[in-house]
Amino acid sequence: MNAKVFRNWLFVLHRYLGLMVGLIAIVIGLTGSLLVFHTEISELQQHHQIGTITPQGRPLPIETIINAVKPIYANRSDAVLQVLDAPTKPNAPFRVVYATKANDWIENYVHPYTGAVLGNTLKPNATEHFFSTAYKLHYSLLAGDIGIKIAGIVGLLMCILTLTGAMLWPGWRKLIAGFTIKWNAHPKRVNFDLHKVVGMIAVAFLFFTFFTGFCWNFYEFSEPFIRVVTLSPSKTEPVSQVVAKQAPLRLADQLQTAQAALPDAALRRIYFPAKPEDALRFRFKLPQESVSYGESNVYLDQYSGVVLRVDHGLKLPLGDRVLNAFVPLHYGTFGGLPTRIFYVFVGLTPLILFTTGFVMWWYRKRKKQPDFEETPQVITKHF
Repeated sequence: MNAKVFRNWLFVLHRYLGLMVGLIAIVIGLTGSLLVFHTEISELQQHHQIGTITPQGRPLPIETIINAVKPIYANRSDAVLQVLDAPTKPNAPFRVVYATKANDWIENYVHPYTGAVLGNTLKPNATEHFFSTAYKLHYSLLAGDIGIKIAGIVGLLMCILTLTGAMLWPGWRKLIAGFTIKWNAHPKRVNFDLHKVVGMIAVAFLFFTFFTGFCWNFYEFSEPFIRVVTLSPSKTEPVSQVVAKQAPLRLADQLQTAQAALPDAALRRIYFPAKPEDALRFRFKLPQESVSYGESNVYLDQYSGVVLRVDHGLKLPLGDRVLNAFVPLHYGTFGGLPTRIFYVFVGLTPLILFTTGFVMWWYRKRKKQPDFEETPQVITKHF
């Protein structure tokens, strides 16, 4: 296959692949833009709900915080304690998360110095409901497990679309022309210039956001594949040795053991066992770790307190580092505020690219003849 035939084939693939997945990609992209600053908006909403917390020395013990929330769910046999998030700032609350059959993520905000329950999300407000719906639309198209797979497939096809678009970019012949928009030219030319410039500016970020989304939606396949490719051994899930008629050890003692495994780390989250044989997991952040939530974990036997596994965030295998990189790449947090602002634009690019691409396809379909923006030979003449 010569270069001309291959390039024509790429044009056909790029055009019809874009028309096929464009509408779903627009939905995923727009909801992604809405979710970029979800955390900050939620914190503002939370602050409005619970008020201002004034630091008053040392926070209360973890068990005291949990016991403050337990009475709320005393009559709910289906309520299960899932997670506790430790405050990352002196004026932030503890978050104690419960799950019920009706709601799998109920946040309870607890004053770190008085133990008072300041509020919860048992009755989500309009803002929380909006973002919850946007999140479900983003990763599952509001269609459950089937929607998760469809969104994952669209993510993979979008990766192919971005690669073909990058290969067809005219700027490889002349860099300046590849980033030029001739605003005073014919509308067809302006439309094509918008498509090529916007696409190339966002191409790498589009690829990584859709690739990470695909991997998450097909994690049961992507995770072992990445470990094989990176020569990183698969990790077996730590388990507790159940002892008949013995209750789990006190959480305070378990936390002390976990902290001793990573003495310089700050507690970020506790994952409570869902089953008797599950391990108790503590998530920490080492001072040298760049992500605020930390990537270091300590797993303990909930009955004996034995340390089952320690994942040191700075000494992880390559496969774990690749998998952990998915979060900053997908959410745009790797460069701080500037990249997060840019990711709002990245979420809008599927809409821009689909619209301009559809216009090019429509011009071609209407005239039934090649246009300069559709054929590689004429693009070469123009640039």
